[in-house]
Amino acid sequence: MIDRLRRLVTSDAFGRFITAVIMVNAVTLGLQTSEQLTARWGDALHGLDQLALTIFTIEILLRLLLIPRKSIRDPWFWFDFSVVAICYLPAAGPLSVLRTLRLFRVLRLISVVPSLRQTVQSLLGALPGMGSVVLLLGLIFYVGAVIATEVFGEAFPAYFGTLGRSLYSLFQIMTLESWSNGIVRPILKDFPMAWTFFVPFIVVTSFAVLNMFIGVIVSSIEADSEDHRREHMAALEARLMERLQEMESRLLTTGDSRKRDRPTPPD
Repeated sequence: MIDRLRRLVTSDAFGRFITAVIMVNAVTLGLQTSEQLTARWGDALHGLDQLALTIFTIEILLRLLLIPRKSIRDPWFWFDFSVVAICYLPAAGPLSVLRTLRLFRVLRLISVVPSLRQTVQSLLGALPGMGSVVLLLGLIFYVGAVIATEVFGEAFPAYFGTLGRSLYSLFQIMTLESWSNGIVRPILKDFPMAWTFFVPFIVVTSFAVLNMFIGVIVSSIEADSEDHRREHMAALEARLMERLQEMESRLLTTGDSRKRDRPTPPD
């Protein structure tokens, strides 16, 4: 019985069932944001929501009881456990805002869909490489903010009056959000050569440094995909060797039985 439950919990069909429940629960949570639908189908939607939470809880308990070592060592199990545990936090009175945390159940798709899980793992693996890029971008922002505050702060205090305002304005310029008509063109009326500061800043931050972010992430995804492919090939080779060994043992067993069944010739 326990072996059957263990095979069920670790099977692909059970994973697809959990994925379907997550998707249905995501639709249910979205429908509950509509006042009209809630007024008409509120009880049914709430029942579906509680049913999904019950299924998730049973799944977590089964994984913890049937495959404890694998579950405890798996970071994605603790992610699923945290998402489900959040749903049991009290959500009454001043803690009613915690009801919104149940939406995190939709994020369980990341742990049950292999492609999403691999993408998140690649992004997390890219964080160390992104540290140097973040440091470089921070240095550029700091130097640019000091220069902008000293040069444009007195004439345009709303944008560059303090170091903090300068950093925020430069961040807006980096994102190319109303940087020309909103900030730079008014400054060009008083400082005609201001473009020699803003244009290189945009080129360096928006195009060069941010593309370095993309390069680090793409490299991490490629490396992780290659590792995943190697692990997949190794698993396939291991399964093939097991099949070959089983076939070989069966052939040997069959050959021995035939020899035993063969009648011995008379003397």
